[in-house]
Amino acid sequence: MGYKAIIVGASGLVGSKLLDILLASAEFDEVVILVRKHLTITHTKLKQLVINFDDLDKHTADIKADVIFSCLGTTKAKTPDAEQYRKIDHDYPLQIAAIAKANGVRQFQLVSAVGANAGSSTFYIKLKGELEEALKLVGFESLHIYQPSMLYGGRQENRPLENIFVGIFKVLDHLFIGSWRKYRSITAQQVANAMYKNSLKAAPGIHTYTFDQIINA
Repeated sequence: MGYKAIIVGASGLVGSKLLDILLASAEFDEVVILVRKHLTITHTKLKQLVINFDDLDKHTADIKADVIFSCLGTTKAKTPDAEQYRKIDHDYPLQIAAIAKANGVRQFQLVSAVGANAGSSTFYIKLKGELEEALKLVGFESLHIYQPSMLYGGRQENRPLENIFVGIFKVLDHLFIGSWRKYRSITAQQVANAMYKNSLKAAPGIHTYTFDQIINA
């Protein structure tokens, strides 16, 4: 019998790549995605659970799996309100994690960001760091945290400013050497591949991955 996975944020850049991988994998028999609205994709292994993330307590019984992948996130352009931004990037993933742990889920995987630091003065970096620290206290048997820098590779929505930064990073990537290598840009496919491979290993403990660990997974 194969594994069951839950993906939160399956419509995003990394989440969509990961969904394709899991649906094609012989190792996973069931893939559940928590979404605000139905995605157009269909598959015999796929179950779409349309929910209001403000009412996660109503879906406690559904948040059970061998592994949960959290790829949830937003941007200031899409979510200018800081309180709502915090809900999406911090509160929802943490609440899902707490429910999952109570349901006996052993493995949790999170897409965070390079430089995540709860003590940072930068809102985004601080938020990611706070989430990471909170997740470490939940007590999962196997916790995997991915800290990519600039992500690229097939985003459906048009983000002109982000496209400019991606272009800049591709030019400057070779200058990031030594301890700066973790700031190199990376494809969403590479992150998704690493998440999939590490989910099968299910190594116990807390694991944090930056550029080199991601591409060499």
